[in-house]
Amino acid sequence: MSGVIDGQTWHVGKQSFIETQGAKFPDELIKSGGESQSDAKTVVWVARGQTAVAIFAISDPIKASAPAAIAELHRLGIRLVMATGDNEATARTIGNELKIDEIHAGLSPADKIKLISDLKASGRRVAMAGDGINDAPALAGADVGIAMGTGTDVAIESAHITLVKGDLSGIARAILSSRAVMRNIRQNLFFAFIYNLAGIPIAAGILYPFTGTLLSPMIAGAAMSLSSVSVISNALRLRTMKLRA
Repeated sequence: MSGVIDGQTWHVGKQSFIETQGAKFPDELIKSGGESQSDAKTVVWVARGQTAVAIFAISDPIKASAPAAIAELHRLGIRLVMATGDNEATARTIGNELKIDEIHAGLSPADKIKLISDLKASGRRVAMAGDGINDAPALAGADVGIAMGTGTDVAIESAHITLVKGDLSGIARAILSSRAVMRNIRQNLFFAFIYNLAGIPIAAGILYPFTGTLLSPMIAGAAMSLSSVSVISNALRLRTMKLRA
């Protein structure tokens, strides 16, 4: 951001932006900025004219639930990649603390889209979680976009899933739920196939030449209804499922 106050030009933003304005950085400010970044703080630079004169060190504490949520995702076999617009030092400090597998810092919205495209091109299925306006294009480009309910409307509209509480542990719960649903679908298909494989020939009279057994239409109809009830009952088990995450 740049503006003019009382005839003096001011610039506020990340270091790379201030550099594009031709500003010089005093050694003491560079040292302070580096120390703040090493402490996992985001540094905003202020330049007056062609000289950097101040920094703001902004801290965004890690959510208390984040370490446990990330550990659960690792247990589920998920590889975690951090994609942030923040500086390298801050990103690596936080990423290493949380045991993130891969860290990409200083990314623009376009860079995030490219990262997702590269991951998908390598054969990976990519889920992207984010809450900001800058995350919206990447959320839309991922196989599954996950927005935080506490985030921006643009991010929520671009995502496929919205975590109402904005808690990272919701991602693990969503994965566990989806796996349980797919497992239940396969079970239902298997049960329906076996049931029909056995029931249709009997209803057609395959046993009649050997045992004289025939099914009346009433019994056959009841058996068909029972098949549907068994599938529905199995599906309803999902309502009682308890998730670890």
